[in-house]
Amino acid sequence: MAINAIGQDTAVYGDYTTSAEIAEDKTQLSTDDFMTLLLAELQYQDPTDPTDTESILTQTSQLASLESTDKTNQALEDLAASLASSNDFSTISAIGKTADLGSNAISIDKGSSSTFEMYFPDDVQQGSVEVMDVNGNTIKTLDVGSNPAGVYQFTWDGTDNAGNAVEGGIYYVNGSYTDTNGDQKTTRVGAYPIESVRFDNGDTLVKLGSNYVPLSSVKEIY
Repeated sequence: MAINAIGQDTAVYGDYTTSAEIAEDKTQLSTDDFMTLLLAELQYQDPTDPTDTESILTQTSQLASLESTDKTNQALEDLAASLASSNDFSTISAIGKTADLGSNAISIDKGSSSTFEMYFPDDVQQGSVEVMDVNGNTIKTLDVGSNPAGVYQFTWDGTDNAGNAVEGGIYYVNGSYTDTNGDQKTTRVGAYPIESVRFDNGDTLVKLGSNYVPLSSVKEIY
């Protein structure tokens, strides 16, 4: 078991950094530094040729301007952090809506299989999944059967309808089905309901099917 600097288990509490280990940044001068320099200048000035009043006022004005700029920068940083946090948590309201990744493409290597998921918004009375090549030709049809609405996983064995192995590359997957009302519906790979939202090291992830996907990969939410 690894122990941190204050005797805690790092697996539970993480590492610990003491104040002595924190290096002070001296690459930029703060308002305190400028005040120290100004006081030192006044203290060690030549009594026979003191700094004129106008020069002192100019430096004091510069000090006030610097302090005002520091406060403005801090306020902007706080505002940016607040907006980022607000945007992250506003994503929670998207739970239950559909996220579209903008593509229904899958990839496969010759002689291998490919597993993918497809979302059916309605109960399926009968349906099929069509795997198409880049030219839009259906090369493989998979039976869906009768299932309630939801996300289902399919495995394509990498063969066409004649049983021949297809070339490796990019293929596109669509679904067509009849719902329990007898209406014809379509769906495709790449559009799934958002089941949950997770925040991980500053990244926002949404659960689509069985996977967590970065929110930045989502093209549309509806």
